[in-house]
Amino acid sequence: MAKTLSKLLSFTFLFMFNLFFFSITLAFAKSDGFSNILSPAKLGLQKEEKLSHLHFYFHDILSGRNPTAIPVASAAMTNQSQTGFGVVMMADDPLTVAPERNSKLVGKAQGIYASAAQDELALLMVMNFAFMEGKYNGSSLSLLGRNTVFSTVREMPIVGGSGLFRFARGYAQAKTHTIDFKSGDAVVEYNVYVFHY
Repeated sequence: MAKTLSKLLSFTFLFMFNLFFFSITLAFAKSDGFSNILSPAKLGLQKEEKLSHLHFYFHDILSGRNPTAIPVASAAMTNQSQTGFGVVMMADDPLTVAPERNSKLVGKAQGIYASAAQDELALLMVMNFAFMEGKYNGSSLSLLGRNTVFSTVREMPIVGGSGLFRFARGYAQAKTHTIDFKSGDAVVEYNVYVFHY
C-alpha cells in the first residue's frame, strides 16, 4: 500500500511539474514575428456576444442604362446551357429597407455570383454586404454560399464581417420578392441573423 501511494505521489509530482513547465514555456514563448497567442480581451472581446437580425431588400438590376450586375466571364458552352452554366456576374446591388427601388438605401451588396450547376439554376454567391446606415455605417458582412434561385427560401452562411461585425457568424435567408424573366431584374428579400460582439 505504501509503495503504491509512493508511486502515485511520484506520478502526481511529475505530472504537476510537467504541466507547470509547459505553462511557463507558453507564457514566455517569444513571437516569431508571424503569429502570437493573444487574449481575446486585448481585442475588446470580453463583452457578451449579441444576436442581430437585419432585414433588407437586394435589387439585382441587369437591364437599362445603369445595371447593377454585369457579366464579366463565361464559358464557350454557356449560351447553350439552360442554366447559364459558367457565367460570372459582378454586382454592386443596392440594399434598401423596402422592396421599392427608391426606398431608403442602407447598403450595397458587392461581389460576384456565378451559375455553378448544369441541371438547375444554382448560384455560387460571394458577396459583401457593405452597410452605410446608422450604427452599422462602415461595417460589413461576408456571405459565401449556394443560392438555388427557384427555391422559395434559400439559406446561405455568413462567414465573417468587419467593423461592428468582427468575428460575425450566422446565416442569411433569401426569398424572391419579384423577378422579371424578360430583363432578369430581381428584388430579393433578405433576413440575416448574425452573432457578433
